[in-house]
Amino acid sequence: MIDGERGDRMSEPSGAAPAATLAVDERVPAARPAVVVRRRRPLRPARVVLHVFLTLAMLGFLAPLALAVYASLRPYAETSELGYFSLPRKLTLHYYVQVFREGDLQKYFLNTLYVAVPAVLLTLFLASFVAFCIARLRVRGGLALLVVFTAGNLLPPQVLVTPLYQMYKSIPLPESLSSSLTLYDSYLGLVAIHVAFQVGFCVFVLTNYMHTIPDEITEAAVMDGAGAFRQYWQVTLPLCRPALAALATLEFTFIYNDFLYALVLMSTGDKLPVTSALNNLRGQFFTDYNLLAAGSVVVALPTVLVFLLLQRHFIAGLTLGANKG
Repeated sequence: MIDGERGDRMSEPSGAAPAATLAVDERVPAARPAVVVRRRRPLRPARVVLHVFLTLAMLGFLAPLALAVYASLRPYAETSELGYFSLPRKLTLHYYVQVFREGDLQKYFLNTLYVAVPAVLLTLFLASFVAFCIARLRVRGGLALLVVFTAGNLLPPQVLVTPLYQMYKSIPLPESLSSSLTLYDSYLGLVAIHVAFQVGFCVFVLTNYMHTIPDEITEAAVMDGAGAFRQYWQVTLPLCRPALAALATLEFTFIYNDFLYALVLMSTGDKLPVTSALNNLRGQFFTDYNLLAAGSVVVALPTVLVFLLLQRHFIAGLTLGANKG
């Protein structure tokens, strides 16, 4: 019997485990993944000061807007009696209705779009083309050209107002483009001056961004037989979409908020952009500042809408290269 049992044991595979052991192993639960405990960073005084400073800066920027919205919802008689920093007795939307009824803002919004939309599109097209020539084609004198475009932004517009006025009065245009037969008092004149002054900033930003695009992408396009314009239009521009969206948001805000050039280079009241049309809400002998505050809030809404529509691309454009190590 003993020899038989030994023979049975010898016939079993060496790697096999007894049945009892297997049954016990099946009942053993699977090991749980280790829980990673994240330690909280110590609260340093410098970090606290930074957060306090950023919070105060944010409140400082938002305070005028909040005061304008608050004043636009209160009657002028109430604020003149109690002051703007008092608790309201009643809130009303009467001033917003009055803004559209008396200010005729719909027409001036269209005037602004006639200037802002072509100016933004032309600025981005010309700036991207120049940036492509400097960064990707590496034309001779590209660095000097970039310096010239960037230096153009350093000129204060107030210094150029008088020469621009004289020049615009001397440049003839057909009657189909300008009722004054000159570049003065025409939408084309406003578009031209905005494009001229905004192209430099956009060239600077887009050139630096195009330098980050790998050269292998352009070399592959060249091997496939792509010419310069196809490299620009079908290869480089799609890769620059975040930067273009960020610049489109900024440029639309800059051009939309322009007041100086429209005031100096336009004379017909019905052609003025919406920022200049806010003067229509002022009376000859009395100014209702609550009504003016409502008009300012309405005028600011399109720029907020553009930012919300392009917010994702705008933030992506601002954080380019932040994760490179």
